Amino acid sequence: MSKPIVAVVGRPNVGKSTLFNRLAGERISIVQDTPGVTRDRIYADVEWLNYKFTLIDTGGMEIGSEEIIQRQIVDQAQIAIETADVVLFITDVKTGVTEDDIQVANLLRRTKKPVVLAVNKVDSVQRDTMDIYEFYELGIGDPMPVSAGQALGLGDMLDEVVKHFPDEMDGQEDDDAIRVAIIGKPNVGKSSLINKILGEDRLIVSNIPGTTRDAVDTPIEVDGQKYIFIDTAGMRRKSKIKEEIERYSIIRAVAAVERCDVAILVIDANEGITDQDTKIAGIAHERGRAAIIAVNKWDSIEKDDKTMNKYLKDIGNELAYMPYAPRVFISAHTGQRIPKMLELICTVNENHALRISTGVLNEVLIEATAMQQPPSDKGRALRLYYMTQVSVKPPTFVIFCNEKELFHFSYKRYIENQLREAFGFVGTPIHIISREKGEKN
Repeated sequence: MSKPIVAVVGRPNVGKSTLFNRLAGERISIVQDTPGVTRDRIYADVEWLNYKFTLIDTGGMEIGSEEIIQRQIVDQAQIAIETADVVLFITDVKTGVTEDDIQVANLLRRTKKPVVLAVNKVDSVQRDTMDIYEFYELGIGDPMPVSAGQALGLGDMLDEVVKHFPDEMDGQEDDDAIRVAIIGKPNVGKSSLINKILGEDRLIVSNIPGTTRDAVDTPIEVDGQKYIFIDTAGMRRKSKIKEEIERYSIIRAVAAVERCDVAILVIDANEGITDQDTKIAGIAHERGRAAIIAVNKWDSIEKDDKTMNKYLKDIGNELAYMPYAPRVFISAHTGQRIPKMLELICTVNENHALRISTGVLNEVLIEATAMQQPPSDKGRALRLYYMTQVSVKPPTFVIFCNEKELFHFSYKRYIENQLREAFGFVGTPIHIISREKGEKN
């Protein structure tokens, strides 16, 4: 189930990035007293009470500006608004309502999206009461006084934001269908791949990078198995982005990964694995999705008996953090190994939802600790009491021990490898959480 998306919008220099950083819990956006400093949208996962959502930070909107950069910022902010479930509209009590505020408010009213109006830089509600009332003229609703810098009023603001979340995200139109997100850089053949599976040119295919700007859901049934393929806009390095609108394609891709079961990273065989590929793959890995690495255009390169091994080695080096993802060499043009890829989708989807009984898990744990003793430090030895699986998608395990500090990453990786050796878990990340006895969740 995907998380709701909240877009933070407003004119320049009202404190959007400061608020974003405060909610995200870390300093992600550049904060500077110069209008227009935040030109790239940045996203972060945020949790408030029992709600988890994705927060999007946007550049300052100056609607009607003739400057190219400002027009592009408005374009990408509009796409963020279209993508969002709730819009957080930030204004500045110190400057009052400006013409830019009015323009942004007019745009937001036309979208019909839920909007929460926050009046920022209110360090004293009692002192600024009359100034806060001025913002009612925007016609967006009750202005909520906050101070991002002082962390005042944020709880009430977030309470209002989460009120607008849909009761059930994603809808889960077809529980039997495997939702597959096709991700990758522009022009690697993502749309061509889906067209080949469909057997028809359902999606626009072009050799112009960035043709697909939206995430498109395409249902299909093959040999009795239902799939929903989510084609996403290609993601490219910031230095190569010509059109600002493509930056917001990334948010759509992130949203697609969050609502998929399996993510397929498509790599261009002619280019090989690149830094940008590793960053894109990281989106699926960080969100715990099952993953497949598909090297496309395999028919278009010259090969010998060492070519495939070289690609496998390069991918293994660059994607060392996700060795669990199977690799498949395909051609969207000829259909080479497309049936094999569909089989892999089913396999990794099953592993993503695999649940192991506690008794069997602890047999593996006992055997693992017998083969390799848990680490010790200054006379204190790590003792692992028992292990249990607490969730799936991805498979998540809790191991109870005497001291978490002794449970080093290397030994946790060893336990993960033992689980994979025993149960496979091909194509899915595994999460292992350590807890001390009596520790609350």
